Amino acid sequence: MNNETLKSNPLLCDIETGMCETTEGHKETATNNNVQSTKKSVKLIYYTDPICSSCWGIEPQLRKLKLEYGDVIEMDYRMGGLLPDWNYNSGGIGKPSDVASHWDEVSLHYDMPIDGDLWLEDPLDSSYPPSIAFKAAQMQDNDKAMLFLREMKEMIFLHKKNIAKWEHMEDAAKKVGLNIEKLKTDFETSAKALFEEDLKLGRKLGVRGFPTIFFVDEAGNSETVYGTRPYAFYEMAILKLNPNARKSEYSKNWETLFKTYPTLTAKEFSELSGTPRVESEKQLNELVEKGNLKKHPTKNGSIWTIVNP
Repeated sequence: MNNETLKSNPLLCDIETGMCETTEGHKETATNNNVQSTKKSVKLIYYTDPICSSCWGIEPQLRKLKLEYGDVIEMDYRMGGLLPDWNYNSGGIGKPSDVASHWDEVSLHYDMPIDGDLWLEDPLDSSYPPSIAFKAAQMQDNDKAMLFLREMKEMIFLHKKNIAKWEHMEDAAKKVGLNIEKLKTDFETSAKALFEEDLKLGRKLGVRGFPTIFFVDEAGNSETVYGTRPYAFYEMAILKLNPNARKSEYSKNWETLFKTYPTLTAKEFSELSGTPRVESEKQLNELVEKGNLKKHPTKNGSIWTIVNP
């Protein structure tokens, strides 16, 4: 796969840069005046997309960041519109099935389970519907919206569910306790405008791919981390803006971690518990044998769920 192919198609994520590029490319670079932070000392404006495979790769780092710096940071999730539709054919990628093998490759690179067969079995026409549904969820409850987004990601990456279909969005919403009737109404009306606002701000900030995170302090000073990077990159961005930020200590035993995050991949458990990766998988499998966890395997890895949260 050459670089031109990567640059021309938003669903082909560049493993070297850790980004899924947009079709629009760079518009403007972010300046300190583009964004303002409120409440906590550092605001993170996170540009993502429900079907962004590199954004799935960043989940272990983000989950750890929330545990260690949750008292310091405020997360503002924004939708970037990765796949408007399939009205293009460039770089040899013109149909969903062309993405399947790439997702399998990305899965191995990030050590996060992704089953690319979705694109062969029930492909999405666009990532806009789940993006708009997320904005509708935010209108109800921001915490539940985060859970809703995670649920949709697990659906698409591990369960091969086409999350552009309302039935799957509805299932995810029910699972996290959202008001379905309100979600449907907002999805069909007000949430579309909020999604357009995200796209507009993204163009203003020069977002060219996902994940992109803008770290902004109360004075408007900013740091930007492009792509999926090791944890230290995100931590350094926070500390550069707030050198006095202190990380919180948190319990690293499996039960506490699963009570915080009811589903964890082996990579996530390793990142959060500080356990070596191979040992992590062994420990998780032992907990399945004891009846504490359930395991959902895919061809490219597994995810574990707590039985009695």
